Amino acid sequence: MKLGVRAKLFLLSLGLIIVPVFASYAYLRGALEEAMLGSVRSDLRVRVRLVAQEVGDAPPRSPAEWQALAQLLGRRAEARVTLITPSGAVYGESDLPLSDLPLVENHGERPEVKAALAGGSGDDVRLSATVGQRMLYMAEPVVREGKTVGVARLALSLARVDQVVSNLQRLAGIAVLLAFGLAIVLSTVAAQVVWRDAHALTQAARRMASGDLATRTRRTEHDEIGELGRALDHLASSLSSTLSELRTERDRVSGILSGMHEGVLLLDRDRRVALVNPALCEMLLLPSDAQGKTPLEVIRHAELKTLLDECLEGDEPMSREIDVGGLKPRRLLVRAAPLAGDQGGTLAVFVDVTDMRRLETMRRDFVANVSHELRTPVTAIRSAAETLETALERDPDAARRFVKIIDRNAERLRELVEDLLDLSRIESRKYELHFAELDFEKHAKSLLGLFRERAEKKGIQLCSLVPATLPRVVTDEKALDHVLTNLIDNAVKYCPSGTTVTLGASEEGELIRVEVADDGPGIEPRHLPRLFERFYRVDAGRSRELGGTGLGLSIVKHLVEAMGGTARVESELGRGTRFSFTLGTRMPPPAERSAPGAAAP
Repeated sequence: MKLGVRAKLFLLSLGLIIVPVFASYAYLRGALEEAMLGSVRSDLRVRVRLVAQEVGDAPPRSPAEWQALAQLLGRRAEARVTLITPSGAVYGESDLPLSDLPLVENHGERPEVKAALAGGSGDDVRLSATVGQRMLYMAEPVVREGKTVGVARLALSLARVDQVVSNLQRLAGIAVLLAFGLAIVLSTVAAQVVWRDAHALTQAARRMASGDLATRTRRTEHDEIGELGRALDHLASSLSSTLSELRTERDRVSGILSGMHEGVLLLDRDRRVALVNPALCEMLLLPSDAQGKTPLEVIRHAELKTLLDECLEGDEPMSREIDVGGLKPRRLLVRAAPLAGDQGGTLAVFVDVTDMRRLETMRRDFVANVSHELRTPVTAIRSAAETLETALERDPDAARRFVKIIDRNAERLRELVEDLLDLSRIESRKYELHFAELDFEKHAKSLLGLFRERAEKKGIQLCSLVPATLPRVVTDEKALDHVLTNLIDNAVKYCPSGTTVTLGASEEGELIRVEVADDGPGIEPRHLPRLFERFYRVDAGRSRELGGTGLGLSIVKHLVEAMGGTARVESELGRGTRFSFTLGTRMPPPAERSAPGAAAP
């Protein structure tokens, strides 16, 4: 059974009082009994010696006379007198009639008698078989003429001694009960006083342990309880300060991890996930219960597991790029390093280099495409110039043809440079937009008029499906003209005779959806995702033949995004193509009235 502090203090205090009381009682009872018995023994020794001397001085007598003498001496000594022969036979007994003497058993083996026959004094305390009481027996040798002729024995009942001891025991019992009651009261009070202080300290310690470090015992005593209370207060203050610093440090680290664009993965010494930051969860679409699992269970990437294992086993930093598939394919640069200290483990930082590698690829493709696009007209101009030099005098007609070739390729080179400059200005945020309200219905008709002559020569019909009730759009007129000119020019340029090109517009919530559609041959689905990329052509040979630079649709996409809209394309083989983009009807905030420098597709 588990005892509390109060119960222990109560039992300890009670024991400290009761044990000495009982020990004192046991000692006093024995000491008193021994003292009284000693007093009786001294008195009885004097009497037995007088009786032995009296018997020794008396002349030999008959049995009746010895019996009478024993009775006389018994009355004088106020004790039971027994006269015994050296053989142990009783020849005088003060408490028995003469007729019973023959029936008394031999007393030669009694301890006190044996001691007296041996020449000394003997005594013994025992229960008398004759009278049935506890008796003190004391014997002295009877000496006559220097010779032991018998033993005189006196017996005194110890009933008085037992009565005194019994009375003492009763009084001691009452005293013990009173002491016990007093001990209970005093122990309870003492235990309650100590327990109250201990309980208050315990409750304060429990509140501190549960996290309430503002709790204080505020003890002012100068005893051990007060010292303990002040020690608890100091401990709580230290813990509160330490926890505050740890909490601040934790929040700082958590804020850093949450604000990082790089993913962070921490493995413990058992190679299980101990921490992942939000960037890594978003990067790899990790589950919320990733902690405690192995990296292979969470990310399921054998190459990553190999990298982490090599880092931990080799005890040196490792770095490697890995490709991660799934819903969000990524190319990640992983830097892993083992952690020093007793905790051990591995720290891995994931840097998403997908866009960087894509941009590097685009840069290489761009340089290659620009080089290729520039090489073609430059080579044509150079070849025509060399041929023109030899044919200028001998063949004037051929010379004129080469001059036209030079002029056409120079124009193509100029258009390519201008498109590159426009695209560069848009992406570097140097292309200023000036938004204003515009009546799109009138503007569409005016713009279509610029292409009507070219369209009629190819047998292409231009139509406007812009409703007169269309709200005024808010846009940059120059940028809008650039976008529509590119789209309409492409439609007229690449559609065959008999095709209809339509410029339409419709309301779409608070936006205006502008469409340039044709019913030409259409574009294969595999080309649509890359149609807005720089220098991407569905039919490269025909595009160059018609003078296209391959940058028109990329410029369209960037300009539309700069004006706050989105561009898209829909096409079906044999049923035509539809380019569309959105325009706003409200004036954008000043911060949005310049090209945002959208990334290249």
